[in-house]
Amino acid sequence: MSATSNEFFVGIKPIEYNPQASVDDLLVFKQYNQDEIILGKPMHEWLRFAVCYWHTFRGIGADMFGAPTFDRPWDQSGNEMQIAKDRLRAAFEFFTKLGVKYFTFHDRDIAPAGETIEQTEKNLDEIIQLAKELQKQTGIKCLWGTANLFADPRYMNGAATNPDAHVFAYAAAQVKKAMEVTHELGGENYVFWGGREGYMSLLNTDVRKELDHLAAFLRMAVEHKKKIGFTGQLLIEPKPKEPTKHQYDYDAQTVMGFLNYYGLNKDFK
Repeated sequence: MSATSNEFFVGIKPIEYNPQASVDDLLVFKQYNQDEIILGKPMHEWLRFAVCYWHTFRGIGADMFGAPTFDRPWDQSGNEMQIAKDRLRAAFEFFTKLGVKYFTFHDRDIAPAGETIEQTEKNLDEIIQLAKELQKQTGIKCLWGTANLFADPRYMNGAATNPDAHVFAYAAAQVKKAMEVTHELGGENYVFWGGREGYMSLLNTDVRKELDHLAAFLRMAVEHKKKIGFTGQLLIEPKPKEPTKHQYDYDAQTVMGFLNYYGLNKDFK
């Protein structure tokens, strides 16, 4: 691993395809050969495996009843930005040794939030410069980026569907920046997942108004995509009820109906 840092996964060599591997050869691909040609294309083009930055490098190995179980040596520095840089170097070493061609990320996965949105964006810009260096050195590409619009307490009642216009505006600014850095990293897609876009109870929810607001939010995203020249695909990830009781992107059919109703079906998949 270059990018001017130490090796984090010491003693682990790049994992290779070895169909003759024995039961004692643990870190090998015995069945999957990424360079095998199928119908004119190598397997790594048919199956574009990507490492999810969030689960892989931000997870702590704990369930709701237990303590963290993962040892993260790159998280030991007392400085948040240095931790973010060490973590990024560790991630690209992992990507390279695993042999994947892509990674995915949320904005808050790779850079810490600051006291203000200006400082937060400055942090992200600094980390993105290192990410671009590592991409250049390794050839690893960004499959998609997205904004974390669910973890911060401000999004308790939604982001695009939040009844507070200030929260709506903050979420819009966050998506704007996340899309820009995804574009800067050469991202092939940009993802929307509405973990807080939904309701816990219909008693205090105006569903029609919230869906109108969500559609307006997505229209602004489409406009910004065109403005910055981002040619990647905009994607919506359906999921029924995590963490809300009912999410507006409940399943593929629900999302398709929403997109068609609001005239967004040509811009999203």
